[in-house]
Amino acid sequence: MFPHFEERRSDSPFVERIWMTQSDRAGSFTSISTILWSMVISKWRGHITISLHGPETGATCKEFPAEGEWFGIAFKLGTFVPHISPSSLIDGNIVLPSTSGRSFSLCHSAWQFPNYENADTFVDQLVRSCVLVHDPVMSAIYQGQSPSLSLRTIQYRVLHSTGLSQRTIRQIERARYAATLLKQGVSIFDTVYEAGYSDQPHLTRSLKHFIGLTPAEIPLTPIISMMQ
Repeated sequence: MFPHFEERRSDSPFVERIWMTQSDRAGSFTSISTILWSMVISKWRGHITISLHGPETGATCKEFPAEGEWFGIAFKLGTFVPHISPSSLIDGNIVLPSTSGRSFSLCHSAWQFPNYENADTFVDQLVRSCVLVHDPVMSAIYQGQSPSLSLRTIQYRVLHSTGLSQRTIRQIERARYAATLLKQGVSIFDTVYEAGYSDQPHLTRSLKHFIGLTPAEIPLTPIISMMQ
């Protein structure tokens, strides 16, 4: 696992959170499903890269090298790069080309690599250049509001800005909520009820797929999604 994991909230309305970590030794971790995508900057053996990591629709086991450093910007639901189809990022990543040891290319422009401290300024620059946009309909939906749009229009806007269907988003969020309840010591029986599962086997199937663990394993196992 990562003994030096740190995260913070952002002042940007486009960003969910900003995180950074580093490794002393090589290892692996369980990355749980997430509806968000992230920009991740990696440093290893003097080499720096930046990549776009999409939402993850299933839990995966990931390995990491010794003495690596990572810093990431997780974007709010509905934030996307118009020049890159959100669906192309689902369960995958795109490494952006480096133009030098200090900059990279995105949307035919060169950008300096951001860091944990200036991430908000970097995001503001992307927004002002229209490299990064946000669909306001997604904010309303995520807050439980009902936009005055047809169901078909809403479904299109959700898929267009996230690459995910509303059904998949609900499934992932429910599984993450259930995992949080179990981590807090809520019983499996009560978690089934609180998270809205039909029965315990339904909960177990969902958590095995989206979290990678059974309900009984979750309170005992460290889990993390670096692209939370």
